[in-house]
Amino acid sequence: MRVVVAGATGLIGSSTVARLRENGVQVVPVSRRHGVDVITGNGLDEALRAAEVVVDLTDAPARTEEAGLRFFRTATTNLLAAAASAGVEHHVVLSVVGAERLRSGYFLAKELQEYQVRKSPIPHSIVRAALSFESLEAMAVADTHPDGVHVAPALVRPVATDDIAAAVAHVAVGLPLFGTLEVAGPEEYRLDDLTAKLLAAKGDARSVVTDARARLFAAEVGRRALLPEPGANIGHTTFSAWLAQR
Repeated sequence: MRVVVAGATGLIGSSTVARLRENGVQVVPVSRRHGVDVITGNGLDEALRAAEVVVDLTDAPARTEEAGLRFFRTATTNLLAAAASAGVEHHVVLSVVGAERLRSGYFLAKELQEYQVRKSPIPHSIVRAALSFESLEAMAVADTHPDGVHVAPALVRPVATDDIAAAVAHVAVGLPLFGTLEVAGPEEYRLDDLTAKLLAAKGDARSVVTDARARLFAAEVGRRALLPEPGANIGHTTFSAWLAQR
């Protein structure tokens, strides 16, 4: 089986490539580092030649609605066109839990990406991942409020990057789902409480301000909007295990 992984140098991408190779899959990593650009299309046709499966793990340069819509509209169009030309039999895309509910900000951009994949004639699978520990950590570090880190009290089931990669790799070598698989972590937290634990673990003395109006990737989130539906694939890595691995 020949699997092309776009976005192969990111955290999830590199882990997915490793897992596929461990299982004897022929993997073609795709990124600008490999001379392939999903925005301009340069190198895509050559990279996808003879591919059976394409796994799209690319991401926008910024987690805003404008940047996301611009990126995914172009990148997904180019990937699907190249995949169709190559006769690809399965297109796998990584999205986020809540994409169909939070119709603003980055979530709207991910919903657009999902729509493009669904309307394509190529058999598809959509993997929606809950927020990763790594993304939550990055958001906490980047917050610039003078009185502390502002976080909504939304419920989350944070998941480790390795658990996301395991789910994506499993879907990639299977039959197309023609639908969605959600991936989440084994524990449920309030987002503000978990952020406080993350900051404490990093030795960051900033306080966490519970703010129902705080945005996540430029979208306001309801209490349960970030939780997966029943039947989600549940990863094994707990928060304490993830910290220990760090």
